[in-house]
Amino acid sequence: MSGIGKGITAASTGRILKDYGFKVTAVKIDPYLNVDAGTMNPIEHGEVFVTDDGMECDQDLGNYERFLDQDILGDNYMTSGLLYKSVIERERNLGYGGKCVQIIPHITNEVEERLMKVARKSKADFVLVEVGGTVGEYENLLFLETGRIMKLKMPEQVLFMLVSYMPIPDMIGEMKTKPTQHATRAMNYAGVQPDMIIARSSRPLDNVRKEKVSIFCNVAKEDVISAPDINSIYEVPSNFEKDNMGKRILHKFGLKPRSKKSSGWNNFTKSIKGSSKPVKIGIVGKYFGTGDFVLADSYISVIEAVKHAAWSCNRKPEITWLNAETYEKASANLEELKNFDGVIVPGGFGKRGVEGKILVINYLRNNNIPFLGLCYGLQMAVVEFARNVCGMNDAHTTEVNPKTSNPVITTMSEQLVNIKEKKMGGSMRLGAYSCRLAKGSIARNLYGKDIISERHRHRYEVNNDYIKDLEKQGLRVSGINPQRNLVEIVELPEHKFFVATQFHPELKSRPLSPHPLFRGLIEAAISM
Repeated sequence: MSGIGKGITAASTGRILKDYGFKVTAVKIDPYLNVDAGTMNPIEHGEVFVTDDGMECDQDLGNYERFLDQDILGDNYMTSGLLYKSVIERERNLGYGGKCVQIIPHITNEVEERLMKVARKSKADFVLVEVGGTVGEYENLLFLETGRIMKLKMPEQVLFMLVSYMPIPDMIGEMKTKPTQHATRAMNYAGVQPDMIIARSSRPLDNVRKEKVSIFCNVAKEDVISAPDINSIYEVPSNFEKDNMGKRILHKFGLKPRSKKSSGWNNFTKSIKGSSKPVKIGIVGKYFGTGDFVLADSYISVIEAVKHAAWSCNRKPEITWLNAETYEKASANLEELKNFDGVIVPGGFGKRGVEGKILVINYLRNNNIPFLGLCYGLQMAVVEFARNVCGMNDAHTTEVNPKTSNPVITTMSEQLVNIKEKKMGGSMRLGAYSCRLAKGSIARNLYGKDIISERHRHRYEVNNDYIKDLEKQGLRVSGINPQRNLVEIVELPEHKFFVATQFHPELKSRPLSPHPLFRGLIEAAISM
């Protein structure tokens, strides 16, 4: 089922194989008709992750990057919409020579060709392919069909893993394998037999359940891998290895480990367990609510970046969700911000919650509370400073108020046509851009170098016409994109920690190499 942990399973499998000395990459296939993830609602689908080459994709590519500690590019993501679009465009250009174009073989061929292209470009020993959705849905049947065909063509090079949930109903108190039996048969119906079953549950599997799954699902008992709930996702690889997952996979491919297991990942997970003193971080957003539940996936990279930085400082991260709209309704609620060691205002779009974010930033600035702004967080920091320090009372972003007399944040000129024509998908500044850091700045001291590269996802920029006025009043522009002279970082030198970025640093934070800006926030927070 959705959210059961297929992405973490794929990423953890990759980590295990990489630690055995193999080169690994991972691909995510989404069954949606969206061409990319850029137009998907984060409350429904979770965070949009952006690669260096500017692909807007599923958050699982972020998991792959964090676990594998390597960059993943846009070719490693595909949707049904992208596949159909490519095939239809080729058909319109007579690329099929007058043939009747069909889902099979033309769509399945397109999937296979893209997977093989990833294998060639990455020169990987293993390509892990995660198929989104649930077994039995008609939306992802064509991807299972592609896998079936590839297994037929190269039986010694394809292995299927099924991630399935084994519930323990409270009123019964017994782990049930029937859903997994049905899931396996749904795969069988598609012509696919799982080689391994990853059994997700709240508790580890016992031998009775393993034997039952083995018999009814037609897999060896040793290939039923227990995947219980644990405190940290980063412990999943070592948990899988308790059932010898890595060696079972290598055995099926006739391979042996190329190197001894690296101690780096194990040392990292030990540092998690050893971090007990808390650091309290508030995240002020608006993509939390989904009915009666909270969806943390909307800001998953921010959350993980906070964790990486906190653990590297031997601190236990305590993260609290703060809804920007509550501060608009009652400004007295701002007093709760004093309970936090640091506060983050992350990215977003649209006018909802904007005034709440501005009130928060004003409070953090005036009360010397460590603040990190990300993308929209930078834009709102500039608006707040322009209003309350520079005296521009109606200063705003033209995204929210197109008629403001002080458009301190405005759209890029080349995007005006796209926005007017409602061509919003893929119309942003996307992917990696360089940034030159000012000498002596907070940012330069944290990064330790003059030129950096960071990933972007936005349509609006700081209006250069206002930079002199802003800097005259004390807001320092400490990072500039040299190619187009665009503001990338602003900061307040006299503040305990007040840094905001136009880019998304959270996308490049890794467990083994925390992002310097997040680490700077945590260091300032723990010195409060």
